[in-house]
Amino acid sequence: MKKLSLHSVLHRSFKVFTTGMAILCLSCGCSSEVRIPDTYTQVKEKASLYPDYTDITIPVNIAPLNFRVQDKTATNFILRLQGEPGFLKASADANGTIEIDSIVWRRLLQQNAGKTLQASLYALRPSGWIKYQDYTLKVAAEPIDAYLSYRLIEPGYELYRQLGLYQRNLTNFNVTTLYENNRVYDSDNNHCVNCHNYQHYDANRMLFHIRGNHGGTLIARDGKIEKIQIKHDSILTAGVYPSWHPHLPLVAFSTNKTGQAFHMKHPEKIEVLDEASDLLLYDTEQRTVQTILRGNDALETFPCWSPTGDMLYYCSAFPPTMHSIPDSMRTRYLLENYTQLKYNIMRLSFDTKSRSFGKPETVINSAAEGQSASVPRISPDGRWLLFTQGDYGQFHIWHKSADLWVKDLQTDQPPYPLTAVNSADADSYHTWSSNGRWIVFASRRDDGNYTRIYLAYFDTKGQGHKAFLLPQADPEQNTVLLKSYNVPELTRNAVPCSYRTIRQTVYNDKGTPIRFLDRK
Repeated sequence: MKKLSLHSVLHRSFKVFTTGMAILCLSCGCSSEVRIPDTYTQVKEKASLYPDYTDITIPVNIAPLNFRVQDKTATNFILRLQGEPGFLKASADANGTIEIDSIVWRRLLQQNAGKTLQASLYALRPSGWIKYQDYTLKVAAEPIDAYLSYRLIEPGYELYRQLGLYQRNLTNFNVTTLYENNRVYDSDNNHCVNCHNYQHYDANRMLFHIRGNHGGTLIARDGKIEKIQIKHDSILTAGVYPSWHPHLPLVAFSTNKTGQAFHMKHPEKIEVLDEASDLLLYDTEQRTVQTILRGNDALETFPCWSPTGDMLYYCSAFPPTMHSIPDSMRTRYLLENYTQLKYNIMRLSFDTKSRSFGKPETVINSAAEGQSASVPRISPDGRWLLFTQGDYGQFHIWHKSADLWVKDLQTDQPPYPLTAVNSADADSYHTWSSNGRWIVFASRRDDGNYTRIYLAYFDTKGQGHKAFLLPQADPEQNTVLLKSYNVPELTRNAVPCSYRTIRQTVYNDKGTPIRFLDRK
């Protein structure tokens, strides 16, 4: 019997393959079979859809936006999506779910790149057919990168089990399992996988960490895959949050002594704290690591290279009196003062020839505003700095105050929130598309507990547009799948390494020791 991956088991009840989708559309109603009502009553109410795909901007190459109509008084629904030229029609199944034929959808979007589609939705109520207020779908001419990698994890992540790394093709519903750990608790093999990262949107150069048993950092470069051990007496821990240099064989890491605090009554449930953190530079060819920044006065984390590779951005907090706190008292001090931790965004110049760094420079002083910044990401054209800002700390994935902010690096204007993108709950870990027109990020806006992936258009004027939920073959998938999506990363191509090769490397490779270089 063929062994199913954890992702397949979790999604067995959902229609995840495009081929199956096309067949199902024949029964749910394609353009040639669906009849628009001859008579209906126009009502003032707007249709309630899940996910909310009304009045949004979408990539020209995105998978069909299947949705469920939330109207208990109706027994049938019909959608007409009109373009210039072309149109499509689809009817709902017994649960009010409208699935759109992928071939017709793809053709319609290609015909209307840069234009606006008008959506008309009809509902059959006991009194007859009604027509909701129309809504629009603006089809951006700029595509989104085809592949999205993410981790699926239980929102509390107290145990290292039943989690994995996956890659979704955004142009359809195909999902590939990159790696999964043990599905049940296994003390001999228990481990975590996290912090997957790619070099300049190219899946041929990938890395991720393994924590616990079989620990190490797995690095794949152009068909070759290995596991390394970043350990040395002169560094705090192994590498944590990574960032590939855009064109050199270098990776900037933070190294963090991280702990978790679990709240009893607080709605945010978990607080992740760094007792200490520094920055490292790893050479993937020479297998050497050296310190970029080290010390007890500041907490440095979340490094990020500029697109040209001549600047390294990062977050840094300067806790008052931290330098005078004994190591044995740091954990207690941070637990008692975690709301006072305020991170700024800093940067260091980098000489690509000498591989030397300049002095720290403050880019965004969030602490001066009583706020805390995290996860800096620079747009591919080098103009926009996208980051998360919340009331305190740096692990904003749990912070309800967390929103996405942006700063124009070409002006002296202060940063501003992406109001149309943000929500009342945590909006955090984010990435740019390779053309700089799309933002993909993690949000808890649906229920406050599970993190799901949202996409938003970012225009040339620096404004974000209304965000929308990652489309699925079955729109109910995100409400039934009891996992959080974590660390979304876009690539132009698919990961070439096979699941078997990755798993063999994790289990059978003890890891190559690295050499530590003292900076003079």
